[in-house]
Amino acid sequence: MLELLSPAGSMESVRAAVQNGADAIYMGYGDFNARRNAKNFTREEFAQAVEYCHLRGCKVYLTLNTLLTDRELPQAAPCVADASALGVDAVLVQDLGVLRMVRQVAPDLPVHASTQMTVHNLDGVRQMADFGMTRAVLSRELSRDAIAHICAHSPIEIEVFAHGALCMCYSGQCFLSSLIGGRSGNRGLCAQPCRLRYGWNGKADGNPLSLKDMSLAGHLRELRKMGVACVKLEGRMKRPEYVAIVTGIYSAAIREDREPTAGEMTALADAFSRQGFTQGYYHGKPGPDMFGVREDRKERESDREKKLFDQARLTYEDGEHSRVPVTFFAEVREGQPARVAVKDGDGHIAAAEGPVAEAARTRALDHAAVEKQLSRTGGTPFLCKEVKTKLDDGLSLSAASLNALRRQVLEELSAQRIVPPQRRTGEFRTGVRYEQRREAPLFTFSVTRADQATDALFSLKPAMVYVPLEELAAHPELAARCPAETVLAVTLPRIAWDREKDQMMDQMKKVYDLGVRDALIGNLGMIAPARELGFTLRGDYGLEVYNSQTYKELRHLGFASVTASFELKFPQIRDLSKALDTELIVYGRLPLMIMENCILRNRTGGRCEKACEGPDNLLTDRKGEKFPVIRAYGCRNELLNCKTLYLADKMADYQRLGLWAARLHFTTETPEDCFQAARRYLGRNNWNPKEYTRGLYYRDVE
Repeated sequence: MLELLSPAGSMESVRAAVQNGADAIYMGYGDFNARRNAKNFTREEFAQAVEYCHLRGCKVYLTLNTLLTDRELPQAAPCVADASALGVDAVLVQDLGVLRMVRQVAPDLPVHASTQMTVHNLDGVRQMADFGMTRAVLSRELSRDAIAHICAHSPIEIEVFAHGALCMCYSGQCFLSSLIGGRSGNRGLCAQPCRLRYGWNGKADGNPLSLKDMSLAGHLRELRKMGVACVKLEGRMKRPEYVAIVTGIYSAAIREDREPTAGEMTALADAFSRQGFTQGYYHGKPGPDMFGVREDRKERESDREKKLFDQARLTYEDGEHSRVPVTFFAEVREGQPARVAVKDGDGHIAAAEGPVAEAARTRALDHAAVEKQLSRTGGTPFLCKEVKTKLDDGLSLSAASLNALRRQVLEELSAQRIVPPQRRTGEFRTGVRYEQRREAPLFTFSVTRADQATDALFSLKPAMVYVPLEELAAHPELAARCPAETVLAVTLPRIAWDREKDQMMDQMKKVYDLGVRDALIGNLGMIAPARELGFTLRGDYGLEVYNSQTYKELRHLGFASVTASFELKFPQIRDLSKALDTELIVYGRLPLMIMENCILRNRTGGRCEKACEGPDNLLTDRKGEKFPVIRAYGCRNELLNCKTLYLADKMADYQRLGLWAARLHFTTETPEDCFQAARRYLGRNNWNPKEYTRGLYYRDVE
């Protein structure tokens, strides 16, 4: 049966989820999780929640799925060790450094790959298995066929999102909130700027980045049959009544192996929706129909919602819903103390002895009387499924005695069920520190289009030039034009589904045959294809290198270099223990989003007609800022920052960071602008962009 995983942002939500049939909940503990604005649990509350859930047969998953700095990792380590000791069933992570820390402090604690790791293909899932993870949460953009393919070949459990908010960007790859507002979605504080107004032609007159909520309530049987282990409900920031409504409807549908009724679908929409729900990604039909906003509700609808929420509150405030099946055993023999035992499905057994039965004066005790008393488990988490009795004839035992024995064994069973498992604990060790490079960094260039890699640009003799896979495969002449002093490298796609792998591998073979041996990798699912062909691995910004432990993990994987996160400040980058050569992006329009849903095609009413090649693909916000939208691999979109990162006059600052290379990241520039910008960084002219930003290198990001 599908595991139903519900959100819990408060103790009240824990009760709401469990009492309405959740098989597992996910919750934060401390400040390091992807919903840091949710109410934080104290240690006492967290321990209480774990006991509450385990008593009732519900698992608890700890969310630790954010990027942590070197200073934060030692603070998070005791939190992980404590949660493991309290019996939490698994921890969700995004950060490879966090994964490394968890292995040290709680080696027996199962680890799940959060959707923030952008796992979207089979190679990515297998990489998670190689890390020792037991489950991968897939990207929400995947279609039914893509999920089925992964499930059919996955060595570990697969979890999918089934209900709740959809991010416009692939989770774990969004920098919109941090770069324009200083609140990082990768740090658990997304400000949801995608829900604001944007538009084209200089007018912010629509909501082209605001997706409707997903609902796969009508596809639960299909998900189960294809091998999905768990379906997740989103909503740790939502009220407990919402959790109760959505959990109850999904739980009933799963338990009864059916689709939700029309009334249940109405209740889901009343609980929360953005102009209805969408299954566009699941059906493989992304498009303009997937978008919506939260509307003001009419008075009549508000009254209906109030009634719905009032009823939902009763489901977890008004008593206990018995949900743990148990079997009772009773033995009443002449001259012996009466014995009662109870056994649950996990193998726990509790037993107790009562008084010696007396000879019956009127009516003798029978099987029906014993079953009647022992099955009275109302008000407890337990549900009597069967009573097995052994009775001698002609004996009498009071109902009060049987009731007392029932209470005694259930109390003992309860105590057994909340005992945390015995697990090893360890100490977090940061390990050796690596010496900083003292020489000035080399320059590398990354281009978006082949025409940007001109002979003039090559004449500046950068250490390395990165060219996107499609562009390099289509323009093999670049390899012949590249000077001997420069290494020509290929940039692999950050997103490439399994259906695209054959074409991608053909392109990679063509590039390899040109003599290209270095591959820039922005997703862990690209490691296996690159290794298979013998490429040297170089890490891009999509790997989210945020701390020194991630360096060590990537070094273990065989990477030759990495790109430090541009969400870090200069002092944080300087203080990293750099186990690998380190690049830093010091120029260019930084990426804000990579999107499966093509907003350029949506703009034209679903017609492509090479919409991605238009010169006016500028998304405008409420302040009049214009954000370029460009094509990404596989006909996806990439949203770029409105201002260009510019640090040519700050060379002294980034030269002190211990970098191997400083990268100029060319996107929308003309070939001439690429050349002039590069010359400026080499100190050969006074060129500068019209509008620029210093990025996050000089300011705090939450």
